Amino acid sequence: MAEKQYLIMLDGDARKRHYHLSEAGRIIEFTVQLEIKIEDRWKEVVRYDCAHGYAHKDCYNKAGECRKIELRLSYEDALTMADDDLNEHWEIYRNRFSAGYFA
Repeated sequence: MAEKQYLIMLDGDARKRHYHLSEAGRIIEFTVQLEIKIEDRWKEVVRYDCAHGYAHKDCYNKAGECRKIELRLSYEDALTMADDDLNEHWEIYRNRFSAGYFA
């Protein structure tokens, strides 16, 4: 099995956490998460993962409430989509979260 993880700073108060585990070229586990720093603590804003046995996207608000969106994609496609989405839209998610909305 091959494991890959990294943390990318997007801005002084925003970062992307990426983790995936593959076996024989197939993704068997993944998490891609946008985190925002508020009052010296990192809070999750958007997380893509495959917990519970299926690919999904969790969107959070400042109160810690979560809205779950099921992704009807393979783990490989969901991982690619997650990376692309957070790379392209992290500022929008940060602004919505900071304004008190679900990211």
